[in-house]
Amino acid sequence: MDDRQFRNAMGKFATGVTVVATEVEGNVHGMTANAFMSVSLSPKLVVVSISERAQMLEKLNQSGKFSVNILSSSQQDLSMIFAGQQKNHQEVKFERLGEVPVLAGAVAQIACEVSAAHIEGDHTLFIGKVTNIHTEDFEPLIYFSGKYRSLAQE
Repeated sequence: MDDRQFRNAMGKFATGVTVVATEVEGNVHGMTANAFMSVSLSPKLVVVSISERAQMLEKLNQSGKFSVNILSSSQQDLSMIFAGQQKNHQEVKFERLGEVPVLAGAVAQIACEVSAAHIEGDHTLFIGKVTNIHTEDFEPLIYFSGKYRSLAQE
């Protein structure tokens, strides 16, 4: 199988959309990611997968802390900004959840400390110990087959 066939098959898995954020030397950095999942309830752990080519890789290694912001359906523009798809945009304002930057209006904000990092293929899997959570009752932003989607109304 070729890379395109693999990517197309993986795109058939509908996911939520997140922005992973961290802070290094007073500067906030973020990137869009849909490679996110919960790992454990006890202890509370999540994982994000970061490409070896992503600038965020070194930032997470430096900070040791990050947030996962599960985007709401009204935050497609933020997804595109942090995916590098919108170059001309206004500065994004971050709030704080404990010691990490978070995005207001997200369905969930999850603050984490890096508890482990595993290099697998061309990505590093960062295991995050959850230190704080804030949730809202908003509709999530969904990504499927290369397009943003929304949940169907009943």
